[in-house]
Amino acid sequence: MEDRKATLARQFIEAIPHARALGMDLTELGEGLAEIVMPYADHLVGDPSTGVIHGGAVSTLMDTCCGAAVMSHPSIPAATATIDLRIDYMRAATPGQSLRARAECYHRTRSVAFVRAVAHDDDAERPVATATGAFTIETNGGAT
Repeated sequence: MEDRKATLARQFIEAIPHARALGMDLTELGEGLAEIVMPYADHLVGDPSTGVIHGGAVSTLMDTCCGAAVMSHPSIPAATATIDLRIDYMRAATPGQSLRARAECYHRTRSVAFVRAVAHDDDAERPVATATGAFTIETNGGAT
């Protein structure tokens, strides 16, 4: 069952046009856990004078990774959507370095999954951003 869910989650993420445009690569998927790497690219830069990746690209990475964590949770059907996502930007990402986001679905109710995530560049001790979010759980007519 988990292999099927992992395959569905991977196919879903790979099919998202903006995930492809940002070069996202799903590197880990487990029971309620996901990790996605987004390589540095010139078209992701928000300020050409600094070379720093745009905050919108960082937020998209975080949102996608959180959704993947929900989709991979063993007790949650594959479909989900973002209800709320709070992102705290801690520092600018280092120009030229990939960003890695890791998310965990740590709690669920009948209809909502709760997720937390962190994104960092090569310096894993100093996050670029952290996130907390709530995501829908499809109930398939009330059965979860």
